[in-house]
Amino acid sequence: MGFEPSARAQDLIGRVEEFIRTEIEPVEAQLHAATRAAADPWQPQPLFKELQAKARAQGLWNLFLPPAEPGNEQYGEGLPNLDYAPIAELTGRSFIAPYVFNCNAPDTGNMEVLLRYGNDEQKEQWLKPLLDATIRSAFCMTEPGVASSDATNMVATAIVEGDEVVLNGRKWWSTGVGNPECELLIFMGLTDPEAHRYARHTMVLVPIDTPGVKVERLLPAMGRYDEPFGHGEVSVTDVRVPASNILVGPGRAVEIAQGRLGPGRVHHCMRLIGLAEKSLELALQRGTSRHAFGKPLVNLGGNRERIADARIAINQARLLVLQTAYLLDTVGLQGALSEVSQIKVVAPRMAQDVIDMAIQLHGGGGLSDDYPLAAAWTTARALRLADGPDEVHRGVVARIELASYLAERKEESK
Repeated sequence: MGFEPSARAQDLIGRVEEFIRTEIEPVEAQLHAATRAAADPWQPQPLFKELQAKARAQGLWNLFLPPAEPGNEQYGEGLPNLDYAPIAELTGRSFIAPYVFNCNAPDTGNMEVLLRYGNDEQKEQWLKPLLDATIRSAFCMTEPGVASSDATNMVATAIVEGDEVVLNGRKWWSTGVGNPECELLIFMGLTDPEAHRYARHTMVLVPIDTPGVKVERLLPAMGRYDEPFGHGEVSVTDVRVPASNILVGPGRAVEIAQGRLGPGRVHHCMRLIGLAEKSLELALQRGTSRHAFGKPLVNLGGNRERIADARIAINQARLLVLQTAYLLDTVGLQGALSEVSQIKVVAPRMAQDVIDMAIQLHGGGGLSDDYPLAAAWTTARALRLADGPDEVHRGVVARIELASYLAERKEESK
């Protein structure tokens, strides 16, 4: 089975690769340094906006959006998952490239939610500004007081009262709330505790400046705040918004959350593969240019075998993610549930291992901000929790595998 991108995608892939090489990589270290040194590191640097304008002018904008369903307006390039996957890999080589091309999480997932589940008014108010990158957004689902790996555990409330919905509770790891351009929260709240466990919660669109919404604090991930985007803890206290801000209808949150995560996991995993490729390149540069005990580092302590293992692991992971993208395009999320969970286990762990090997070859420098490896390792480690921890995804794979086996045994026994 081949996973070759279409001719249109190949053109975009080449242009994205060239833009990253000529426009982003020469200034990325400068941009990170300027952000860290700024009096307000949460305010995006002007250079970042300049890069966005260049990318948009070249048509390298909103490339993640899928083909429109019949009767719906087409946004972006309308690439299927298999065509977008190599582009996502390229953007994963840089921490800022996804933002430059307006293909960054959580905005991508939130735009896909609005595209798939929003009505015309919601799309006009929120989707179009997100597509233009004039605003940013956050996804408020995880909570500090419950085991959030089970989405049905969420206890923050979204109670419908007449033509309003009243929100109360506390969320955290709401990525994007540190950015001053964040204007929209997609909030998941408990509406009917007596309903079926998958029909108790509701997704609500909440302007961040609504009275009662408060960013309590910004959270460091392994000591890093990820300026100018950031992850925050958000409280909502007697927040009232129109009931028309509900997505689809009360009780549909779990359905929306699952629909949001299929393509998003392909994006995350392909970016991780790009991150691993970049880390392996840095390891090769370091290992061939530095000497110890009279030999290049690559010739010491089994490093050649570690490099070989990294190449094998990256290639294996890429093929699995491409297969998953193909299945999402051809049979849909329900037909690719096991594969979507498989890649979410495989890709972050692979990337973490490859990056760790690269850090080891860099010695103390690998732990510093002189190289992107420490931040890369933190990213890979965090993604073993984000969008569901490894244990949940392995449980999904096992459940599907057992169900298939038992169904076969039952058929054979007839």
